Amino acid sequence: MPHPVMFDGSDPILARVRTIALALPEATEKISHGRPTFSAPKMFAVYGGSQKNPGGPMIRYAHALLIKADDSEREALQQDTRFFFPAYLGPYGWLGLDFDAAEIDWTEVAELIDASFRLQAPARLIKQLDR
Repeated sequence: MPHPVMFDGSDPILARVRTIALALPEATEKISHGRPTFSAPKMFAVYGGSQKNPGGPMIRYAHALLIKADDSEREALQQDTRFFFPAYLGPYGWLGLDFDAAEIDWTEVAELIDASFRLQAPARLIKQLDR
């Protein structure tokens, strides 16, 4: 049984995330587990996410960005209340940015996507990006 679609294809925030992510070398988008997922070829960003709630149902974020965070930056990002520890991907170094928690800084979003891409993409794509 396929996962239900958990996003609105006409979401303007998704459109901006898509523009940023798909501008990276060989980046592609597919729907995985009901969410837009960006890869090159490894996954480097996901739109939307969830967080485990020990006392109740899963906390869902319709407008969020999941990114792989560098070890040197993860602790600082976790101090920011806009970020959350995403279910399933959190233990693998991923963080979620809740777009509904504050006004969106699109420069920051582009930097986070770029940094996640650099952690996940093969060296040849990073060289291509730096040219």
